[in-house]
Amino acid sequence: MHPFPLAFAVQANQLVVGGERVGALVERVGSTPLYVYDRAVMSERIATLRQALPAGLHLHYAVKANPMPAVLRHLAGCVDGFDVASGGELTLALEAGMAAQRISFAGPGKRREELEQAVAAGVQISVESESQLAAVAQVGARFGLRPRVAIRVNPDFELKSSGMRMGGGASPFGIDAERLPILLSRLDGEVLDFRGLHVFAGSQNLSAVAIAEAQQHTLALAGRLAEHVPGPLHSLNLGGGFGIPYFPGDRPLDLAEVGARLAQSMMPMPPALRETQLIIELGRYIVGEAGLYLCRVLERKVSRGQCFLITDGGLHHHLAASGNLGQVIRKNYPVVVANRVISSEPETPATVVGPLCTPLDRLAVDMPLGHARVGDLIGILQSGAYGLTASPTGFLSHPLPQEVLV
Repeated sequence: MHPFPLAFAVQANQLVVGGERVGALVERVGSTPLYVYDRAVMSERIATLRQALPAGLHLHYAVKANPMPAVLRHLAGCVDGFDVASGGELTLALEAGMAAQRISFAGPGKRREELEQAVAAGVQISVESESQLAAVAQVGARFGLRPRVAIRVNPDFELKSSGMRMGGGASPFGIDAERLPILLSRLDGEVLDFRGLHVFAGSQNLSAVAIAEAQQHTLALAGRLAEHVPGPLHSLNLGGGFGIPYFPGDRPLDLAEVGARLAQSMMPMPPALRETQLIIELGRYIVGEAGLYLCRVLERKVSRGQCFLITDGGLHHHLAASGNLGQVIRKNYPVVVANRVISSEPETPATVVGPLCTPLDRLAVDMPLGHARVGDLIGILQSGAYGLTASPTGFLSHPLPQEVLV
């Protein structure tokens, strides 16, 4: 087991998700593999965020983390807005009931039809280049509309200790900060409805100090840039970057410290930002720990002294758990025998693999899972974000797993 607290309880030696034991849950759904998401865990995380962060901040959900329609419908009533990164995600967000004026659309490459969709819907477009800004203006003129836009800034700093850096240095994301004073001063308010700035420096960070430093730098940068805006700066998206623990040695993010440090950075607020709505945009931190991936042991095989559990799930459903989604050195996610969490047998190691004919299809390596037998359920925790939709589901034409929200 991993040394950090996990989201799900154990009852009668089975994981419990949404108040239901996994054995009964799988029997009710009817098949494996299966992703299951616990709405109560998501709601509790959002409540904790609102309590820890300074009052008045808006909380947005990054749809890319988990775009399952049922998840979006649940979160639409819990958060203040959605951030989408494609026309497809925009459609999902609107169908989930999120109001268009509470949706922002980011992404370095937006097709003309996506811009047309966004302008027609009235969502806020986070513009990431001068040419994209011109394209949005052209679409607005053709439709007789004044598009709502924000500028995504490529800052002159990065989020230290970040799992994935998305700002600082040369980047396809956003417009370089040093180029913005001239661009902002030339914005035509009759053509474009300029709403604010969007800064996203990195993701999956477990350091409250690093996150707070990035937020402090973002506030200072936005305060300087706001002086060049022809009108009020309505909103500032501070990004997110809040990480969750996955691996042995990871410590959960100290959210209280993040909130306290952000409150300190806001006192005093730069004069140009005193009427600006601040936004925190989070994906993984809201849904990551609320998800469980379940697959069934098809075969138990010993090869030259090593035990392999061959399952009906694999990297085609959960690329991140296989270690092939950005890991330089593969590490194990928290993995358990979900229907027999604790064994009376001595602990023995086993490697969990999928059905694919590639050595990359490994879900756990040398973990104390040797008590698993054919028919048992392997559970991969911390699987609520960047799971199914971040995986090569078409590889070898295996069936898709089901997804359920409980």
